Amino acid sequence: MNTSSGTPGPWARWAAPAAASVTVVLWASAFVSIRSAGEAYSPGALALGRLLAGAAVLGAVAAVRRIGLPPRGAWPGILLSGVLWFGVYMVVLNWGEREVDAGTAALLVNIGPLLIALLGGTLLGEGLPRPLLAGVAVSFAGAVVVGLSTSGDGGASALGVVLCLLAAGSYAAGVVAQKPALRHAGALQVTTYGCLVGAVVCLPFTGTLLTELRTAPLGATLNMVYLGVFPTALAFTTWAFALSRTTAGRMGATTYAVPALVVLMSWALLGEVPAPLALAGGALCLAGVAVSRRRGPVAAARAEGRTPVPDAAE
Repeated sequence: MNTSSGTPGPWARWAAPAAASVTVVLWASAFVSIRSAGEAYSPGALALGRLLAGAAVLGAVAAVRRIGLPPRGAWPGILLSGVLWFGVYMVVLNWGEREVDAGTAALLVNIGPLLIALLGGTLLGEGLPRPLLAGVAVSFAGAVVVGLSTSGDGGASALGVVLCLLAAGSYAAGVVAQKPALRHAGALQVTTYGCLVGAVVCLPFTGTLLTELRTAPLGATLNMVYLGVFPTALAFTTWAFALSRTTAGRMGATTYAVPALVVLMSWALLGEVPAPLALAGGALCLAGVAVSRRRGPVAAARAEGRTPVPDAAE
């Protein structure tokens, strides 16, 4: 709700950051659950099980709220993001993390926000404001530090590197494709049908999933269901909500907080004590997110209803 002066009220100002924070925390928790579920489920089966669980929850909520089909203008973005982000990304990331150590995977996948900023600035006309570029640089440096601190003696296979880069590219392309869809449909619609598209893409893994369900321990299956309900159904919806209220580049930079939270969660839940270098890298990731979310002079002036002073970088 806006005030009479045109200045956004407290809810309008904090809604997107709050939704983005929910997404980041849940996506960070996914890494812990994937580690457990991945011991019993292969990459494709894990992706399909996760998407089916997420689609079931989203479908139920959509039915209760009677949201109906998205408008025609939203479908190109829904289909593209569903295939690339919900489908391809989840499979190749699960696979890539089996081929390279965790630090290398985190470093390679965190190229994604850089690609989002570049694609959003060029394809969506969002521009490349100085705070965003500075924040991305700081956060990427933090991701590099975290990656170096967690890289053990295990080597990175060429296949693993390619898969992680493919995951980063499909993630970035999916986010940029999703942004225009949110101009025509709500966050719940875009997420629900994007998840359904991803599940359809992963249907070839149905036989493998059914076979592994019979032998997987209960804990692994519960972790797969958790991945579908929270990091997928809830987190992707809060992500879409936040993305509809800010730029793709700024939202992409927000996800740099994920590696820092993963370090802390692994410490608390798995007993993996982080190295001091990992903590320093995590702090850099969070600092970069804070910098990236600052508004430049033009954006700040518009938000306050003032005449903006042009800035060449805005």
